[in-house]
Amino acid sequence: MPPWADPRPLLPRSPGGPAPSSPGRATVVAVFRSPPVSLPFRFSCPGSSSEGGRGPTGRQSRFGAPVAGRRARGEGRLLRAASLKASTGTGTGGERAAAGCPQPRRGRVGVAFQRGKAKKKKPGRRRPRSAGRHRVALYKSVPTRLLSRAWGRLNQVELPTWLRKPVYSLYIWTFGVNMKEAAVEDLHHYRNLSEFFRRKLKPQARPVCCLHSVISPSDGKILNFGQVKNCEVEQVKGVTYSLESFLGPRISTEELHFSQAPPGNSFQQQLVTKEGNELYHCVIYLAPGDYHCFHSPTDWRVSHRRHFPGSLMSVNPGVARWIKELFCHNERVVLTGDWKHGFFSLTAVGATNVGSIRIYFDQDLHTNSPCYSKGSYNDFSFISNNNKEGIPMRKGEHLGEFNLGSTIVLIFEAPKDFKFHLKAGQKIRFGEALGSL
Repeated sequence: MPPWADPRPLLPRSPGGPAPSSPGRATVVAVFRSPPVSLPFRFSCPGSSSEGGRGPTGRQSRFGAPVAGRRARGEGRLLRAASLKASTGTGTGGERAAAGCPQPRRGRVGVAFQRGKAKKKKPGRRRPRSAGRHRVALYKSVPTRLLSRAWGRLNQVELPTWLRKPVYSLYIWTFGVNMKEAAVEDLHHYRNLSEFFRRKLKPQARPVCCLHSVISPSDGKILNFGQVKNCEVEQVKGVTYSLESFLGPRISTEELHFSQAPPGNSFQQQLVTKEGNELYHCVIYLAPGDYHCFHSPTDWRVSHRRHFPGSLMSVNPGVARWIKELFCHNERVVLTGDWKHGFFSLTAVGATNVGSIRIYFDQDLHTNSPCYSKGSYNDFSFISNNNKEGIPMRKGEHLGEFNLGSTIVLIFEAPKDFKFHLKAGQKIRFGEALGSL
């Protein structure tokens, strides 16, 4: 039996008196009654203090050191609480260390050990991850142009009268189409899917805002907007594309009133015609259930049309985050001109099953043609061929239409005090305000 387990009480050792009868017991007493030794580390035990906290024997510690009063008793209570928390796994790292318990490993084990007390990471905005070159090449190898032409042929097939209502009702239910706004609500009136996609609205369904200088040209969802910086435009947050690749090379100054900037200036600076102005952009995504016609966003003059034959990949926001420069790969029609503050452009971007982009005043435009060369574009000037003033467009006037849905990109010049009245991700309808001075 070890000496400290002996039930007999310890005999006091009087100064100058005889030693106890048991030599072994005297040795143990001498060791335990010796002055406290300063150790290089702190020894902690639940229920006691390394500085002489209150032990289980009452007012005197087990090691014979004097009690330090209330402070020592308080430390003992703190250590006992830390021991309890460490045993249940709810204590902090410092409390477990003070109680002599090992620190839990980080990761899943640590989270389970702490029972919900793990420090949660603050939710941050994840940067969109673009797809690799091989995935983009694989996706672009899909014959989307051929599929879109086949879909266009299918949409023009006249449906039997008895089949029209079930087919259109399924489409209305799937994409949430509001037929109360349509000029013709009777589903039997639309002979094929193409006519149903290009349905007109009642005149009072979309009032045009007269208080703001720029309105939304169509129904849709705002993907991005703001100033153009470093000759790059954001198609979605964090994913950009080149401004020059999107609009194409600079048009001659005879057709557009470009600034007489030196050739060494950036493409963005060459588009700005007035000193002190900035270049702005806005991206609107048209979902399959939206109104598919688009209108003039302001009072301006269309001087030039540029058609880019290209791919017809999906322009869904999820795909737009996945593929960088998606809008530069897809087929698109760029209308450029000027308004009262300088340069103005509207671009209709095609997508899968949206091979047909129609501009009402341009009868020579034919999109999704079987014959096209990659990277080429077709120009047409409305100044040199039609008249010397171009095509004047008033705010809210019919401009063109899509089949199914796609994206519209506005890039224009405006003074520095121009402000957008938008939020990213919000739904917008034709005629509502985009921004004003």
